[in-house]
Amino acid sequence: MALHTAPLGKSSEYPDRYDPDILFPVPREENRRRIGLDDGRWPWFGEDLWQAWELSWLKPGGVPVVAWAEIHVPGASPFLIESKSLKLYLNSLNQHTFSSWQQAGETIINDLSSACGAAVRVQLHSVDEDVVTRGRPAGYELIDDEPVDGVVYEYDVASLAVRDEAVVTESLCSHLLKSNCPVTGQPDWGTLLIRYTGKPIDRAGLLRYVVSFRNKQDFHEHCVETVFTDLMAHCAPDSLEVCARYTRRGGLDINPWRSTAPEGDPGPRLVRQ
Repeated sequence: MALHTAPLGKSSEYPDRYDPDILFPVPREENRRRIGLDDGRWPWFGEDLWQAWELSWLKPGGVPVVAWAEIHVPGASPFLIESKSLKLYLNSLNQHTFSSWQQAGETIINDLSSACGAAVRVQLHSVDEDVVTRGRPAGYELIDDEPVDGVVYEYDVASLAVRDEAVVTESLCSHLLKSNCPVTGQPDWGTLLIRYTGKPIDRAGLLRYVVSFRNKQDFHEHCVETVFTDLMAHCAPDSLEVCARYTRRGGLDINPWRSTAPEGDPGPRLVRQ
């Protein structure tokens, strides 16, 4: 389906009945060709973690349930899900009756897996659970106060470089990631987390690179894959993990991560979520 036919950026009627056909899959292939990955093989492991905070359905007898969900979409899936279509789909559950939390979860898993073309994992949580938030994960060093000259606001990889020093293992964080939705132009705010082993990445250059995304128009998933491939190409680390924790919009936040190791993860929920 062509992206211009997606519900994103258009006035939409909220569904009053369960409708999995609302889900709008977007092929990942086009963006991966654009960043030089056109052989069907990706140099990473990873997934897109969605956190859905506006989730409800009916119990038998008609009393509503409210919940929130963690949705794990494999980075190797042929499709991602356009965000407004996911919001509309989840709202289509509002007046639908499920016999149990298990049935609700299995239905969501089956529908999202069908749309993505791969097995999606879903965990449902009660809103009565305690959720810890952090400014940044433990052990990550903030680079946002590095002295930087020549800041640019158009995507630019020229400042990415390493210092000719001994190999290090570092975890770096910037809260200054901002890009724009390619359909609506609305700003997307995020925290970028980078963990790597290799020659030390020049932090001022890395910060200048992060800021250069400020007017870039791309989906969250595409931005993370761009950062990952740029760092591999220009800094050549021995191992690398890139995650972006994006601010919630419309009851959803998207947190893609890509890693050279299969055991990577997106880290904890942050304060802007």
